[in-house]
Amino acid sequence: MKYIATAIFLIASLVLFSQPKIDFKNTTHDYGDIKEDGGMAETEFVFTNTGNQPLIINNVRATCGCTTPDWTRDPVLPGKTGKIKVGYNPKNRPGAFSKNVNIYSNTQPGVTVLTIRGNVSPREKTIEELYPRVMGPVRLKSNYANIGSIMNTQSKSQELEYINTSETPVKIEATRVPSHITVSFEPETVKPGDKGKILVNYDATKKEAYGQITDRAYLKINDESHNNYSIGISTFINEDFSKLSAEELEKAPKASFDSKVFDFGTLKEGEKVTNVFKLTNEGKSDLIIRNVKASCGCTAVKHENVVKPGQTIDLTVEFNSRNKRNRQNKSITVITNDPKNSTTVLRVMGTVN
Repeated sequence: MKYIATAIFLIASLVLFSQPKIDFKNTTHDYGDIKEDGGMAETEFVFTNTGNQPLIINNVRATCGCTTPDWTRDPVLPGKTGKIKVGYNPKNRPGAFSKNVNIYSNTQPGVTVLTIRGNVSPREKTIEELYPRVMGPVRLKSNYANIGSIMNTQSKSQELEYINTSETPVKIEATRVPSHITVSFEPETVKPGDKGKILVNYDATKKEAYGQITDRAYLKINDESHNNYSIGISTFINEDFSKLSAEELEKAPKASFDSKVFDFGTLKEGEKVTNVFKLTNEGKSDLIIRNVKASCGCTAVKHENVVKPGQTIDLTVEFNSRNKRNRQNKSITVITNDPKNSTTVLRVMGTVN
């Protein structure tokens, strides 16, 4: 038994010390600053087999598709060298980067990690990229003004930048503008190649609505009108309760729902399902439903608009699964004059087969 144990030890030692070994001069390469439009940035990692058996690179795998490795495919004999060639494509990838390249070989351990890093300087964008929205002789950065959240006692402005890409001056005027919105232009006339601004002012005091609101204003460019000469304008109007006295707050309405989630389980495509959410006014004055908006036309809601103190009403929600498949998650936003909880989101969810 003593001789057998010694033999096993000797064999194990031979296996342990008779193997290839991969030795890189450097395992990290810093490209420094490279240009986004400068093409593939390449480098080579040189390694030596410092073991006593042939070294075989089985695979080289990068952590992202932006890195393309190549390597010595033939076995590398002891004392000989091989190469791992790594290329980084900076196109559409401005900013700092750090990527790993995993080397799989017949060494122990079987994985060696190389790292490339650097910084990609962004290329200069074209006029078409900077101003993607086309309206006749002008191009806009965006044809959509997002006013954001606003109180019903406030007004708020947003700017849209455009450039005159034609060879003649351009004058833009606003037409069919909602009464709570004003649209002006700076300057009134823009020379060829120059930039201008469309100034959109949203006056929520003139809009008797709450929640998510979407409007559209139309433009006339050099006295010409087209349906696509328009800008979208959106905002979310909140009720301003900041001036309510302590007494008014104490007598305020209070919205309370029996539940906020309805899971209908599983439906066959085309089936309809109905649920009733119970809304109770636990306050001391009338609860007024300002707005109810579903996230999808597939969800219909029926309700009363005024809830007396102590009263409970039904919000009847019907979900139509027609043309719907897989997991569904729809929301219903309910806005009331409850100063402490004016916005409540109800959810209808389930699976449609």
